[in-house]
Amino acid sequence: MNIYQHFRPEEREFIDQVINWKEYVEQSYAPKLTDFLDPREQQILTTIIGKHPEVKWELFGGAPGAERKRAFLFPEYMEIQSEDFQVKLFRIEYAKKFINIEHRQVLGSLMSLGLKRGKFGDILIEGETVQFFAAEEIADYIRLQLESVGRASINLTELPLEQAVAIDEEWNEMNVTVSSLRLDTVMSSLFNLSRQKSQLLIQHGHVKVNFTAIENTAFECGEGDILSARGYGRAKIITIEGKTKKDKYRVIAGRKK
Repeated sequence: MNIYQHFRPEEREFIDQVINWKEYVEQSYAPKLTDFLDPREQQILTTIIGKHPEVKWELFGGAPGAERKRAFLFPEYMEIQSEDFQVKLFRIEYAKKFINIEHRQVLGSLMSLGLKRGKFGDILIEGETVQFFAAEEIADYIRLQLESVGRASINLTELPLEQAVAIDEEWNEMNVTVSSLRLDTVMSSLFNLSRQKSQLLIQHGHVKVNFTAIENTAFECGEGDILSARGYGRAKIITIEGKTKKDKYRVIAGRKK
């Protein structure tokens, strides 16, 4: 069976990585911890490994509802704890009176440290509280290197995971039928926009799929994809349930404002 045919060509490298992880656990009988994976990568991993008799997997991002999660692949004999995921939670302290910190500024500052996106989990902002999850192996490096976010000087405090601000898990579930899985068609249905409006948003770089700007209107969406459109919020493709008699796709999706 050609496993690649179910996924996008650009996902091939990640698929190979998942297969390597699985084989590593099978052959060495030792566990494997991954970086933080986005929802689509989690979907690929769970599809490829599935209910494997010898390789088990769990996902954890630091708190219930976290979007980005590390995967822990392990042999069947192991019992695992949340500590095995090696996730740290940091709070950013800054002069709240004078400055506002936004998600994109936090992400930009973390990325400017020269680390991969996979080393960071969700960035949580609630009012003036700004927190983020990071991989334990880079925690000391971040403590030493992260001194500012945007124009704000900052200090970092490490917190127990239980002190993460509550993550809004509320996706308003909806059932839609779409004539194709093209990005412009799916956008139109999920965000209630005309096809033309969807195409313009995509072409102007205002649409992201799994946190990456996509400017190709014919890009094919898949299960687990998170779509965001500037000014319209976010949507998630939960499952694609097959086709109707009229050859349209039945999709269960979630929408967030």
